Amino acid sequence: MAIPNPNPNPNPVLHFRLPAMPSPVSRNVAVIGAGAAGLCAALELRREGHKVVIYEKENQIGGTWAYTPEIETDPIGLDPTRNIVQSSLYASLRTNLPREVMGFRVYPFVASRKPGRDGRRFPGHGRKRSGSEGNKDDEVYDAVVVCNGHYTEPRIAEIPGIEVWPGKQIHSHNYRVPDPFHDQIVVVIGSAASADDISRDISKVAKEVHITSRSIETGQLGKLSGHDNIWLHSMINSVHKDGKVAFQDGTQVRADVILHCTGYKFHFPFLETNGIVSVDDNRVGPLYKHIFPPALAPWLSFIGLPWKVVPFPLFEFQSKWIAGVLSGRIPLPSKEEMMKDTEAFYSSLEASGIPYRYTHRLGADQFEYDDWLAAKSGSPLTEEWRKEMYFVSGRRKRSMPEMYRDQWDDEDLISQAYEDFKQLSNGRLRIATAP
Repeated sequence: MAIPNPNPNPNPVLHFRLPAMPSPVSRNVAVIGAGAAGLCAALELRREGHKVVIYEKENQIGGTWAYTPEIETDPIGLDPTRNIVQSSLYASLRTNLPREVMGFRVYPFVASRKPGRDGRRFPGHGRKRSGSEGNKDDEVYDAVVVCNGHYTEPRIAEIPGIEVWPGKQIHSHNYRVPDPFHDQIVVVIGSAASADDISRDISKVAKEVHITSRSIETGQLGKLSGHDNIWLHSMINSVHKDGKVAFQDGTQVRADVILHCTGYKFHFPFLETNGIVSVDDNRVGPLYKHIFPPALAPWLSFIGLPWKVVPFPLFEFQSKWIAGVLSGRIPLPSKEEMMKDTEAFYSSLEASGIPYRYTHRLGADQFEYDDWLAAKSGSPLTEEWRKEMYFVSGRRKRSMPEMYRDQWDDEDLISQAYEDFKQLSNGRLRIATAP
């Protein structure tokens, strides 16, 4: 409040009594999952002064990034009694984004000269490392942060006639190496990164590979340029008991295997919210900014639901915001305001004809989202080189899908990235201002 000077003069001095800032509160927080999101969340929560316990189902950290040759007993992933394998990595997998873009901002993903490390700009996965098992005892926490990933519960394409089709089905979650497909005719459903990688991997040993997808346009149908045994088709129309797979473009093949590269379902078997949070056609909601259920905020939150993103920096932005909210340093809107904002977002998706299953797909909108989170938590904004490198890499992937991991021409952006990494180590990155 302003207090007037009792002796007025042309240049009065005004005195202000600032309200006392509340002391940050330290919470006991459970983090579900010790993958990239969970480890990032634990770091930021600890930095904010919270006490953290991580619960991990597997006996190693890393989540889906920890490769294992093991596959599930049900290769298509429909049997609820199957043994669950968390990782979806296949042996030949390499990142589809440059390491400069992918790395955590507080821990840049720079190449290492240590023995056994992959120094390529688009590296493969490392060796599985052992770790400690999560605490199984019942505990009470102030807050729970869910970081269990979304690459474990397969989504399967619905195919007319599949109940009588005699071939084998497998989901990409259980694909590891191409050897089992030697001299076979394989139909691959999907057009995202795993479908691209796996179809080319299998083509080295398979007799024929037929890719079917909604996104394949009429002018693209037929043999894939540069390959003798890969064909592109429209969606599957039906399958038959004689082994034939009929496509909507009128072609058909007698296939041995249908491989579903059709994505995953969000799945939270450990979470009971009495219906407050639900999953409807892969929309987890209602969630404010893909993170907080308004009715349970801030005591329950989710990290890593958005997809078609650069994941690790997004985890950091989300984790910093959650940590600051839990300590009381960053205020949240009222439950009513959060619900109103969330409903408006859902209405905008509906008006644009976007189905529920794409609720958490950000794509080109991810950087606006990241910077909104950065501003709220007082964190550095997304670097311009990171944005540009993301889009440049995407264009290169589309124009030269066979070689984009090994050929590039964005050395200027690489130089900017490493200059920022140096500045980061000196603590000189710019800080966002909250709106």
